[in-house]
Amino acid sequence: MSLRSKSVLGNRIYDAALSELADRAIHLWAVQLSAPDLIVQHCLTMLSSDERARAERFRFEYLRRTHVLSRAILRALLGHYTSTPPAKIRFSYGSKGKPSLVVPSVHFNCSNSAIMALYAMTRSCDLGIDLEQIRAMHDIEQVANRYFCPEEARQLMSLPPAERDSAFFHCWTRKEAYVKAVGDGLSMPLDSFRVTLMPGEPVEFIHIGKDPDAAKQWTLHDVADIPGYAAALAYRDAPRPLLSSPVVTATEILTRLGSL
Repeated sequence: MSLRSKSVLGNRIYDAALSELADRAIHLWAVQLSAPDLIVQHCLTMLSSDERARAERFRFEYLRRTHVLSRAILRALLGHYTSTPPAKIRFSYGSKGKPSLVVPSVHFNCSNSAIMALYAMTRSCDLGIDLEQIRAMHDIEQVANRYFCPEEARQLMSLPPAERDSAFFHCWTRKEAYVKAVGDGLSMPLDSFRVTLMPGEPVEFIHIGKDPDAAKQWTLHDVADIPGYAAALAYRDAPRPLLSSPVVTATEILTRLGSL
């Protein structure tokens, strides 16, 4: 079975200090966004003024904390891969809001859901990643009919009810990963391309804009290391080597990266 149809299993990054980002490798980091108050306050000092201002706009404290932790971890990871102090990392933003480094030596994408965050890092290739907590969908048919291709919606509703929630979120994350890789944000209809969603099927694009040949230029992976969550990674290239971390806490990863 090719990497294109595999879940991200096996090789893992256990020690960030010893981990090098090879030319085509993709590193995936899954992080639990919880930490003591002292750590959160330290993370706040790593952020830019606009990131701190955004944190203050969150109405609920838990959202403020997860924002501060997720941005600090992103800075720490990019600082590790670029040998730059985390507070010195500078971002630019595309026309639809996709972030990148001002000097793009590392390409990255990240996603948060509930208390988890997922980060993807590579070189010389735009990528997109999406993470969603699997939960009960009481309006699953209506949502699928609105956002999915007709074929995807039909396949989803053909599954036993007990399997639909998981299949829905696996399909959703595969689609969002592609949208994030392209950088088009909400302007790209999710039904303008089709992905596989049936349990046991290879994880791949079927068509992009009704063009099967365009789909063959892309690679799609499930990220299966995070219990209770669906996650997917998309990029326009032949399959790349993937290294994924076990789930770690914010304190653990910041300590490993030398940011505490």
